[in-house]
Amino acid sequence: MEPQMDCIEQLFNEQYSVWVREALDELPDSFTITDPCISGHPIVFASREFLKMSGYSRDEVIGKNGRIFQGIKTNRRSVMEIREAVREERNIQISILNYRKDGTPFSMLFHMCPVFSKKDGRVINFVGVQVPITRKPRRSGCGFVRNGVNLNDDGSCFRETLLGSCRREVCSDTVAELARVSAQDSFLADDRGITEETCKASDIEKRRAITAMNNIMSVLTHYSELTGRLVCGKRCCGMSPLGASLNISLGRIKQSFVLTDPYLPDMPIVYASDAFLELTGYARHEVLGRNCRFLSGQDTDLSTQSQIRDSMQTGQAFTVCILNYRKDESPFQNFLHISPVRNASGKIAYFVEVQLEASYVSQDKQTMLRPDIRQLSVVGAVKVAVRSSSMAASSSNS
Repeated sequence: MEPQMDCIEQLFNEQYSVWVREALDELPDSFTITDPCISGHPIVFASREFLKMSGYSRDEVIGKNGRIFQGIKTNRRSVMEIREAVREERNIQISILNYRKDGTPFSMLFHMCPVFSKKDGRVINFVGVQVPITRKPRRSGCGFVRNGVNLNDDGSCFRETLLGSCRREVCSDTVAELARVSAQDSFLADDRGITEETCKASDIEKRRAITAMNNIMSVLTHYSELTGRLVCGKRCCGMSPLGASLNISLGRIKQSFVLTDPYLPDMPIVYASDAFLELTGYARHEVLGRNCRFLSGQDTDLSTQSQIRDSMQTGQAFTVCILNYRKDESPFQNFLHISPVRNASGKIAYFVEVQLEASYVSQDKQTMLRPDIRQLSVVGAVKVAVRSSSMAASSSNS
């Protein structure tokens, strides 16, 4: 389920204060801000100029992934390069063809930068600046083209423009797919419409993108000081507990679970799923960085806590039922499964803790998978995500 817009806006305000949106809207630039920590990596802010340029309303954009602006002639290689930049948590400046709400295509220079937490180096957001690329009039197979309009069109190019309104999601996630999609790009990008050669940005447009990004980063840095949750444009510490690409992969898992890091002091939570937040009533920023024992209360069995601690010290999988407490202090029996998660080299990278409320299990046991099977499926999905992320990181460093 997509996160509700008011929840997304609340999280953004908690990071930067309630005044940040007004300050960002005063900037004359077209840009969006996304959050890789939320399932689906959605847009959490869209500037007025971006909404004006794209034809969408704010309600139609917030909570959606940026793929909604892609169309049939969007260059797949460019999409893959952007995805790799997200995976590697780095800047990218690339020309790409996007589509407005009415289906008309336009070329733009896309300049994306990650925003890092000063405290622990995590990627908090990605900022994407869009600078429209001015196209020169040129001859085309369909006639003379000016500003994307064919002056001698017999109708075929108009029909082709309408096809541009068709949206489809790019399913491949790795650069290894580039060879396969290149043939598709060649087939789609003929000389009758906007081609790749019309998407080249000038030096002036590139400088405009950099200036806009500096202004946006300045606003975000200033307003993060008001909340004490400081951000910056460069990673300020040695390592990030969780990469953006891993955050995105874990966000696709719709069950309640957390990931803890055994190599950080007190083994804190470094990832919490949306379902875990719904189960416990806590906000994400109230969970990250804390040990899971904060869910315990006065009637929690201390011997059960000791069993959990011992199993994690030995690196063994463990299942137990423990009394935990929500934020509103209401108790619930937590059917908990804990398992080590190893990276591509076989070393334990994290522990995954999968929660199921015992009362929910007993009510639905006739219509759902056995709880142990359900939990093991979550563990399996987490292991695949972590290993894939560590293999991608190894390839990019080699």
